[in-house]
Amino acid sequence: MRTKSFIAICTVVVALLAAGGGVFAYDSSRDDVIAEGVRISGVDVGGLRAGQARERLQRALLEPLSRPVVARYKGRRYRLTSKQAGVGVNIDRSVGQAIERSRSGSILERTVRGLTGGRVRATIPVDITYDKQAVARVVRRVERDLEREPVDAGVELNPSGVVRKPSRDGLQVRARTLERDLAEALVATTGARRVRVQARTVKPAVTTAELAERYPAIVIVNRSQFRLTLYKNLKLAKTYRVAVGQAGLETPAGRYTIQNKAENPAWHVPDSDWAGDLAGKVIPPDDPKNPIKARWMGIYNGAGIHGTDAVGSLGTAASHGCIRMAIPDVIELFDQVPVASPVLIV
Repeated sequence: MRTKSFIAICTVVVALLAAGGGVFAYDSSRDDVIAEGVRISGVDVGGLRAGQARERLQRALLEPLSRPVVARYKGRRYRLTSKQAGVGVNIDRSVGQAIERSRSGSILERTVRGLTGGRVRATIPVDITYDKQAVARVVRRVERDLEREPVDAGVELNPSGVVRKPSRDGLQVRARTLERDLAEALVATTGARRVRVQARTVKPAVTTAELAERYPAIVIVNRSQFRLTLYKNLKLAKTYRVAVGQAGLETPAGRYTIQNKAENPAWHVPDSDWAGDLAGKVIPPDDPKNPIKARWMGIYNGAGIHGTDAVGSLGTAASHGCIRMAIPDVIELFDQVPVASPVLIV
């Protein structure tokens, strides 16, 4: 009741002032006063003149915005200062918008509002700018420091055997998320101004756990020791005594694969001087002149692993480049070594 009476009295006063030009004078004296209820970026500036509002905003906003933003990842820190980011705050524009909002309505409405303590409920944002390229540079630095490509598991073959090379996970920074979080932190006037770098693990195509399955069989031939060793799922399975190429027709050293396989194959005689009258011919499997007995596993350029009935040659350099095995041994090996299996000859 008292409030209604007070408003009524004020209305009468305004009417009287209007008659004598008082309303105009009152309104003019408040042309830079911000109405009650107006906030700028969360800061209450109601009832303040423009200069006072600027001072309050500088204290409330500029100090937080001057502190650096820090991105963190497992003990690593990446700082971006307001100077590096070119942070700028247009306080004058926001204050001007607050005054403009406060001056809404007619001269009588403003006068009544001023005399009665009426409020204008308005929130004005602060125009904060920054250099996007500065943010992008920080993101690139984080990527350079943290990102790594995944490493596939693999094997190394040497005269001593099979060495496992473990896989390693890769890491990829979520660059867009980091860029967004840095930008939001730069313009935030509250909070700790810390950003957590988010990254995702990139799995290799071949993990250590999968490695054995990818190598069901590996063959290593040691020519000087006349020995063929079979590894199954990267574990030593069995060693066989073999014959290798004689001087001038040595078994070729290097890393190869099993290219083809055949049971009781015909012999395609190389067109070489050592083959004599048989050069270039095809000798059937059951012909006594066919030295390839029982099984054939081709390796490289006509050389391969095969059975032989000349068991006395095992343990010597006696062949024309192939690797000879006893017939029971080559049959056993044949069933355990698929096409594409690695073969190392040293």
